[in-house]
Amino acid sequence: MGLKSNIIEGQTGAPSGRLDKALADASGLSRERIKALMGEGRISLAGAPVSSASSKVEPGTAFTIEVPEAAPAQAVAQDIPLSVVFEDEYLIVIDKPAGLVVHPAAGNLDGTLVNALLHHCRGQLSGIGGVARPGIVHRIDKDTSGLLVVAKTDKAHEGLAVQFADHSIVRAYMAVVGGRPVPAARTVTGSIARSNHDRKKMALVEDGRGKHAVTHFRTLELMNGSTLIECRLETGRTHQVRVHMASIGHALLGDPVYGRTPSSLRAVLQRLDFRRQALHAAELGFVHPVKGETVHFTSPLPDDMRTLIDELRN
Repeated sequence: MGLKSNIIEGQTGAPSGRLDKALADASGLSRERIKALMGEGRISLAGAPVSSASSKVEPGTAFTIEVPEAAPAQAVAQDIPLSVVFEDEYLIVIDKPAGLVVHPAAGNLDGTLVNALLHHCRGQLSGIGGVARPGIVHRIDKDTSGLLVVAKTDKAHEGLAVQFADHSIVRAYMAVVGGRPVPAARTVTGSIARSNHDRKKMALVEDGRGKHAVTHFRTLELMNGSTLIECRLETGRTHQVRVHMASIGHALLGDPVYGRTPSSLRAVLQRLDFRRQALHAAELGFVHPVKGETVHFTSPLPDDMRTLIDELRN
């Protein structure tokens, strides 16, 4: 049985301009969704089908858009507890625990944040790209804890993606690194790409290859053989904080991929059974992609990192 369709009818507003933008403004759909529906022959202008997103349209032109009901997501909805920091009809901000994978992939087809969101948001997802799924705009590693924003509508997804692309999102991480960085605050730059030697790792590469990455860090507290730092991300590359801090000789404690725990601290981590990189996404700020207001969220350190820091202070 085919999916049901909803019909949106109306008139384009002023001023005249590109068809995809005019229809997006008038319908509330995203421009990407408009282009996709146009490609499927589901949009008519003054009674005639249209196919060119860049064509011009005059104000007051009648349009009809056939929007099929969102297809079910391939991932399975699962009742997994979530710590919801903020939620409205457009987006949801989650405080993710360490150990939770964000997106289903080979080896992790269920038990992920996406599976949990499909259950939590059932009936509320308007269809990202025509599929009833949460819009994952950014990710944090399985064993990193902290704040993550997810879109519930196409328009929110598009608006958040623009802010991530232009690096206007506020993101700050708390991390515990080995040793004492000198100077105590600096900016680390260096392009990041998949390692040639280990495809599971990222690595610093020569300019012109990989993606440009910038991390600003500052020392918050000196501790026993280690330092608590804050990292503010100008860019958001895979494993960025982990790669950048390891590149200057101060890898994150507990990081199984990019660093070795200093010998003087191994007993502490073993006693606490601390088996992940000491990294927490503590701050997240952005402009609400639909309402236009600036929103800002913070997350306290989780218990395992707080206990680790308390031990390292002694």
